[in-house]
Order: sequence, then C-alpha cells, then structure tokens
Amino acid sequence: MPENRKLHILIAEDDADDGEVIVDSFSKHGAFERVDWVKHGRELLDYLDNASELPDVILTDINMPILNGIEALEEIAQHSNLRRIPAVVFSSTINPVYKARCEKLGTAGFLTKPFTLRGFDEIPDKILSLLETRDTV
Repeated sequence: MPENRKLHILIAEDDADDGEVIVDSFSKHGAFERVDWVKHGRELLDYLDNASELPDVILTDINMPILNGIEALEEIAQHSNLRRIPAVVFSSTINPVYKARCEKLGTAGFLTKPFTLRGFDEIPDKILSLLETRDTV
C-alpha cells in the first residue's frame, strides 16, 4: 500500500453491535478515508460485483448467515481482479481448520475478535501492520 494514501476498507460483519464498533474504530483512524459495511458474505460479493471502486482491503468475520466469510473468500479467489484485494479474517474463536483454509486462500492475516472497545480500536493498526508485512514480502 502506498504510504500516506488514505485507504478504503470493506467490512463484512453480521453482528450489529460489533459492526457499529468496528466501523467507528476505522472511521476515527486517520489511515482510512472510506469504511463500508455489509452484513454477510453474499452482500460482500454483491458489493464487489457492483462497486465502481474496489476497496483496498477486506475485513471479514467467518461465522455469518447466508454465506460465511470463508465461502465468500473462496468465491473472491476465483476472480483475478478481486483476489488481489488483501483480505483479513477475524473471528471470536481461532479454529485451526478455519485458519488453515484462510491461509490456503492467501489471506493477509487472521485476527481474534476482541471483547473490549480498546481491542476494537487496535484493529486498524493491526491491519496496517499486516498490509505492510505483506507488501515487503
């Protein structure tokens, strides 16, 4: 990611409370100028299919209705223009099977969903760190 460029993040999170908190965390962070939120994997794919401007990064929960985060990432991996978007997965549980599937799909990282507001406020910096690491590899 180019330095000093403001980023656009697309967040997929079905829980309304978590969604509002995470959107707020990114909205008040200086590195992110645009924060969009969808409620499940199908909305994530629809957003990407219809977007005039693709996001710079995707943050997706795993356990969501209709289409879960891993299923959405599997669909994204089928499209050359979409699979270039770095994706970070976050979940309240670290299931080794899920983590292995995410790594196989080439995700930029896997984060444990926090339980405090401060923890949510740390996510934007964690994602920036993951993106920087990815760019230097």
